[in-house]
Amino acid sequence: MMRPNYTKIYRDMLKERDPGKLEDPKVQRLIKNLKTTEDILKFNDLVFESSKESLRNNQKLKTYDKKTMLKLLQYQEKHGLSTNYMSKKYKISRTTIAKWKKTFEEEYQKITSKK
Repeated sequence: MMRPNYTKIYRDMLKERDPGKLEDPKVQRLIKNLKTTEDILKFNDLVFESSKESLRNNQKLKTYDKKTMLKLLQYQEKHGLSTNYMSKKYKISRTTIAKWKKTFEEEYQKITSKK
């Protein structure tokens, strides 16, 4: 599967919307390292202001890669957090978190057995 070139996409977006941000060394460093969904979400939050409407729309379209899903499940398990808490904190439905646990059951068992 071919992955989008997020570095190029974000450079083009910034060039059009806010060229001054491309001069920021922190932005330059972060834009080069857009590898996971988590990286992209953090970068997006840092660089672009979001309205309530855009947050609501983005939430409907948000997808996570396997690495990020497992990282969130591991964080939940490590800190003994409820699915309800994770759902509210990361704006992910409880159903979605449950699906992740079922989908990655084998990997999730490894995470939970490390205690």
